Amino acid sequence: MPNFLKQLLIFVFAGLLTTGCLKDDEEPELQLHGDLVTVENPQAKNQFFMRRDDNKLLWLEEGYTQNFKPDDGQRLLIYYNILSDKTDTGVYDYDIRVTEAYKVLTKEIFQITPETQDSIGNDPVDAVSIWIGSKYLNVYFEYFTYLASIPHYINLVYDSAKVYDDNKIHLEFRHNANGDEAFHRRWGVASFDISSLQSESVDSVNLVIHVKKPFQTENQLFNRTYHYDTGTSSDVPGYAIKNKISSFVREGEIK
Repeated sequence: MPNFLKQLLIFVFAGLLTTGCLKDDEEPELQLHGDLVTVENPQAKNQFFMRRDDNKLLWLEEGYTQNFKPDDGQRLLIYYNILSDKTDTGVYDYDIRVTEAYKVLTKEIFQITPETQDSIGNDPVDAVSIWIGSKYLNVYFEYFTYLASIPHYINLVYDSAKVYDDNKIHLEFRHNANGDEAFHRRWGVASFDISSLQSESVDSVNLVIHVKKPFQTENQLFNRTYHYDTGTSSDVPGYAIKNKISSFVREGEIK
């Protein structure tokens, strides 16, 4: 997928470089990164490893070290500076200073049935970007909401009742507004574990993601190929990083 991230780092740098203490009173490298990571924290400590989708392993050296203890396996959207390169250790890749961290909704593919159609819903949602990183299909999405107290539901759905003849796996990115009104635009990122789609006989699978966009009669289609025997990019689209964090959907607002 396109690498928009580097073009927009300057836009958010000033606002994000204010949290935490700098190591040895030295400024870190002036390069802000934005990535999706998976937490490796089985002992629930406040310093832990995080693995990027390109398999690079990061150590949380500074920032968010007091009360921030995410669960092992939690997906995060983090903004960070690289403090030092540790690849020579053979253990991990970088010490980092995290300036912002946000939990990312993480689910598996939902096998829909006639009984669960209503609860899954099919309200309009804007899938701004869809990309595959590691074993995850990631979606940067936007929708409208009015009350933060009303949770919206986001799912990646497989409907076996729908038959296609293109030898591709068709999935649906679904949104249930739960009766909420459309007033404020919010954005978020969701990660879906698609490792269940792997087959021993091939090294990749072709996907078609269907999305019901606002004000459109036909579903938008995203064609993606899941290569599960090769490395993947860790980049988050730059326009997602550019968005105001104040409008990022928080834990509890989506399920």
